[in-house]
Amino acid sequence: MLGATGRQGGAVARELLRRGHRVHALVRDAAKDQARALEQAGAVLVRGDMDDAASLAAAMDGVHGVFSVQTFRGPGGVEAEERQARAVADAAVRAGVRHFVYSSVGGADRDTRVPHFESKHRTEQYLATLDLPTTVLRPVMFHDILLDIAPRPAGDGLVLAMWLDPHVPVQLIATADIGVFAADAFENADAWLGRTVEIAGDCLTGPQMAAAFEAASGIPTRYQQLPIEPLRNARPDLANMFDWFERDGYRADLDELRRTRPGLITLESWLAENWTAPVAAAAR
Repeated sequence: MLGATGRQGGAVARELLRRGHRVHALVRDAAKDQARALEQAGAVLVRGDMDDAASLAAAMDGVHGVFSVQTFRGPGGVEAEERQARAVADAAVRAGVRHFVYSSVGGADRDTRVPHFESKHRTEQYLATLDLPTTVLRPVMFHDILLDIAPRPAGDGLVLAMWLDPHVPVQLIATADIGVFAADAFENADAWLGRTVEIAGDCLTGPQMAAAFEAASGIPTRYQQLPIEPLRNARPDLANMFDWFERDGYRADLDELRRTRPGLITLESWLAENWTAPVAAAAR
């Protein structure tokens, strides 16, 4: 289990443990709260990191499957993300892993012009050259990401502001559901090996996202579209992502996913459990 103390890896580890599987979790710091919680839940912690071939080998010793996820947000950016993804895959080949589940991103292969999407596509292409039984999951935008731009007090209510045309829907997923899909893949290899699957749990426009926040808080919430040009100057990668949402966007088959996996977590239900309205707004 790579990235076991992060959003995705932690969700996958918890789901596999809940289903009774033995989990080896590669962690840099075994004293972190997230690592200790995994250990208390039954995971075997292996100290190391994805740039250390010896610790990768130790973590994969005797395992059946590997869940691989990397972040572009650390030192080295997308170059480090891609290097680590290849190192993990190479280690899995050497270890004789029988099922490798790689977490990519929705739309990775569709000319996004977003560096951290394109890096994952290159990793997918690399995986295709290896003798490694693989499933590629392509999750869409996480519910969690919206907490970074959660509604702020404005007038008599709240305003959710982002760089998205109010008529354009964006697919979303809870990281807990990434854990469910990954665990399903490991448990049903015949149905999942060799597949690349875009996964989502909800699909909403900006105003519909605002309505979900309003339902969770009981506070009137409106949507506001922000101008893209200031973002383009400050964070061209994010500007390109929002451009792509409007030009193309995620394409998970949400109807089919809901049919095969009833109970996927909607944004509204996720917010009810994971978000608290700003105190200033709640007091109005």
